[in-house]
Amino acid sequence: MASHSHGHSHAGASRRRLAIAFVTTTAVLVAEVVGAIITGSLALLVDAAHMLTDSVGLLMALTAATLTLRPPTTRRTWGLHRAEVLAAAAQAALLLAVGVYAVIEAVRRFMEPPEIPSTSLLVFGVVGLAANLVAMAVLAGGRHGNLNIRAAFLEVVNDALGSVAVIVAALVIATTGWTRADAVAAVLISALIVPRTVMLLREATDVLLESTPSGLDLDQVREHILGVPHVKDVHDLHASQISSGLPVLSAHVVVEDECFVDGDLPALLGSLQACVAEHFPVSVAHSTFQLEPVAHRANEAHVHD
Repeated sequence: MASHSHGHSHAGASRRRLAIAFVTTTAVLVAEVVGAIITGSLALLVDAAHMLTDSVGLLMALTAATLTLRPPTTRRTWGLHRAEVLAAAAQAALLLAVGVYAVIEAVRRFMEPPEIPSTSLLVFGVVGLAANLVAMAVLAGGRHGNLNIRAAFLEVVNDALGSVAVIVAALVIATTGWTRADAVAAVLISALIVPRTVMLLREATDVLLESTPSGLDLDQVREHILGVPHVKDVHDLHASQISSGLPVLSAHVVVEDECFVDGDLPALLGSLQACVAEHFPVSVAHSTFQLEPVAHRANEAHVHD
């Protein structure tokens, strides 16, 4: 017995946001590659590498958002919602690699700083910041309910901060002549990349490992279910996420034997579904309950609390 509410309400809007951000980011990537070649700036080169990662990540996110619009099949009963999480994990892994590379290269450049034309560096930094602000505005409205959009938004935020670091480095070089500011900016950019990437990778991994959704306390869920009239016991209680915003829950609920003969089961099922959908910070719209008489538990070979 189950409640079905799969939903795609934001998928189309997410895809449009990602498409605009992808075009904007790719245009800036081309500009920053040209700028890195002209100026020889490590900070701009690292930011361009970050932008390349973002462009690839946004392309994957856009592909994933498109795939989630496909309807479920008998082979993939949840459709391709999990593609969103796979894309977010891939983006996080790529960002982590870029962050590590930035630190290594920055140390080498700090020891042997090249000459950097500050004016050209400043121009490309301003162009990158302006484009990133546009992409942030596009993605901001959809980042809270979608892990894929959130991953893309974090990448663009990091890019914007990276552009700020490039601009500051250009100003320092122009006013003081201290060219090592470029290497320092590169280290700061990598410092912005790594912590957020680790957090994103952890969240994506939690979904892939079918961990209990953050904010949902199964002990409280069990307590609430046991408080529903006619419920005697709960076992095999599990909760996970198919993708961001799509938590699922299942449980075996032992009920009074009289419920199977007096017609109380439909009302009881409705009470259980309302319980997990309304009483917790994480609303579980898709819940599956196996209602059992007291004697049925003796027939189950494997029972988990």
